[in-house]
Amino acid sequence: MNNRDLHIVSFNVPLPANYGGVIDVYYRLRALSEAGVQVHLHCFDYGRGEAKELEQYCVEVNYYQRDMSPLWMLDRRPFIVASRESKELKHRLMQDCYPVLLEGLHCCALLEDEGVCRGRTVMVRAHNVEGEYYRRLAASERRWLKRLYLKIDAWKIARYEPILRRADAVLAVNEGEKQQFEAMGCRNVQPMSSCHPYDKVVAQAGTGKYALYHGALDVAENARAAEWLIDNVVDGLPFSLIIAGSNPPEWLQQKVDESDTVYLVDNPTDEKMRQLIAEAQVCLLVTDQPTGLKLKLLNSLFAGRHCLVNSAMVAGTSLGDLCTVADGAVALRKELTRLMQTPFSESMLDERRRALRPLTPSEAVKPVLDLL
Repeated sequence: MNNRDLHIVSFNVPLPANYGGVIDVYYRLRALSEAGVQVHLHCFDYGRGEAKELEQYCVEVNYYQRDMSPLWMLDRRPFIVASRESKELKHRLMQDCYPVLLEGLHCCALLEDEGVCRGRTVMVRAHNVEGEYYRRLAASERRWLKRLYLKIDAWKIARYEPILRRADAVLAVNEGEKQQFEAMGCRNVQPMSSCHPYDKVVAQAGTGKYALYHGALDVAENARAAEWLIDNVVDGLPFSLIIAGSNPPEWLQQKVDESDTVYLVDNPTDEKMRQLIAEAQVCLLVTDQPTGLKLKLLNSLFAGRHCLVNSAMVAGTSLGDLCTVADGAVALRKELTRLMQTPFSESMLDERRRALRPLTPSEAVKPVLDLL
């Protein structure tokens, strides 16, 4: 395959690949590199620092300091956008006419500059319908100051998001969000599956001993979901629930300490998380957010046994066919009890292998390859 050049502008340094958005970015750029694309990576850094491993997959890696000054909250644009503007980045992009992939609305200040966009293909990977996502984040947030910030930025994002109409293509995470972007007037909207570590299904048949909820626990929505599961679903059931994720709030740790059957694994390594998923009997995943990547579900399907989810977790996707879907505490308790006693069979494993083949990273990047 002939080499092709592509600029990727990432909202964060994508290593370590330890939460949804950066997992998607990292495994996409790796898959594109393996497909023969010459990746020119540009990262906004706000604490992660340089990652030498990225140089294995990129012909160049450039870093730009994200300006976290609270004064950007006074800008007409959302803070997530205004704090990621760089003259140095614009200057670099003006040196050629290679296509550009903007990772998230966060990087779309570049769409405001006709000089940067003229004469090249500009794609946007839309990780969420961000206005809706931030509005729901605000509703889940307990801290009043953070909730106020999220509400203000949700309003700004909803006003700013139609800038995506200037992109040559918008790559949505699922069919449902594709339709929402089309309703905004965006052109050439295509669904593109999220990228993840698995080139094949590595789940194992058999029976595990515990249920698992995993996610970034410093995201209020995820911490609240974990709390709800403790209080309403697993309380009194005769098996363990492990909650695993990054930076859990202190109040969640206290909630876990009050239970005899719930355990918290905070900040697990990638290897530990893979082990937890592989050895679980049920990955129990619920959300109030019917938007976004839901990479934890893909990881669970590729690497784990039974997946028990609510409707919002599979909204806009076809993944519900591979899961047990139940809504409400009573239904979830009933299905969880059943699945904990149901071995994950070889026939279930074969069905998952067939269904997930199109969702490997090498298949997921084909919409980008077609646009180059």
